[in-house]
Amino acid sequence: MMLKILLLGNTGQLGWELHRTLQPLGKVVALDYPEVNMADTVSIRKTVQEHCPEVIINATAYTAVDKAESEPELAEAINATGPAVLAEESHKLNALLIHFSTDYVFDGKKGSPYTETDAPNPINVYGLTKLHGEQAIQAVGGAYLILRTSWVYSLRRESFVSKVLEWARTQKTLRIVDDQIANPTWARMLAEITAQVLARGEEYIHERAGLYHLAGDGYASRLEWARKILEFDPHRETQVCKEILPALTNDFPTPAQRPLFSALNCDNFAATFTLHPAGTSRVLRGLRLPPWEAAMRMAMER
Repeated sequence: MMLKILLLGNTGQLGWELHRTLQPLGKVVALDYPEVNMADTVSIRKTVQEHCPEVIINATAYTAVDKAESEPELAEAINATGPAVLAEESHKLNALLIHFSTDYVFDGKKGSPYTETDAPNPINVYGLTKLHGEQAIQAVGGAYLILRTSWVYSLRRESFVSKVLEWARTQKTLRIVDDQIANPTWARMLAEITAQVLARGEEYIHERAGLYHLAGDGYASRLEWARKILEFDPHRETQVCKEILPALTNDFPTPAQRPLFSALNCDNFAATFTLHPAGTSRVLRGLRLPPWEAAMRMAMER
């Protein structure tokens, strides 16, 4: 059955990949600002009511982590109030809402990958507003998937990957923090797994509604990630960088604190969303994103 899908945030790095991967599943209406303003509840309600979708996918977010410290009201409007309204409108339509959240809902002090049962404790405004968005959706209820992810990147928009590649072409020595650790996640793979789940059908997802962690398999420090970026760069001959040195987060003061170890454990998602050979109930494997290094290599080769 072809689905009526409303995709919000289609010009972002994840939204762009979602728009591409969702096409075979049905009619996709893809919108972003100014067509819909996630800081304006009237705009959100009007958009949903106009299109009456069966699935709403929210790939929008206020993601300027440092700027959020000085714009908490705007961050709250986009990351919390907007998703709450989406949840209300999707509940009225008995539609499915898929919403993306972040590892920054955690304080990074656990020392091992976070599971869905670990208590959130955000240490910056961005993380707090994203947590409020999760809680608002859960309070409304209905059919929803909240997917917490981590360190999302693509090569078509500015990201940590694009910054490292730029720095490597202009600086002989790079200093990259070695004490921030999480799961690098290629936006294309995140979009493809989302589409695979959606292809199972609404009933399948309704039975599994809830909050899950979904990020690249394995974790790394920013320093380890940067070294792999340069190693997999198909145009290494243009790099002028000769060495990458470790640094500490405190060496680069920023308005917002960052959690130091915010890696996500994605076992629950893999155990819940599984692949079965046709005509059998045997579990072939759980759905997971590839190891982050393998995904990084594939992304760079594209």
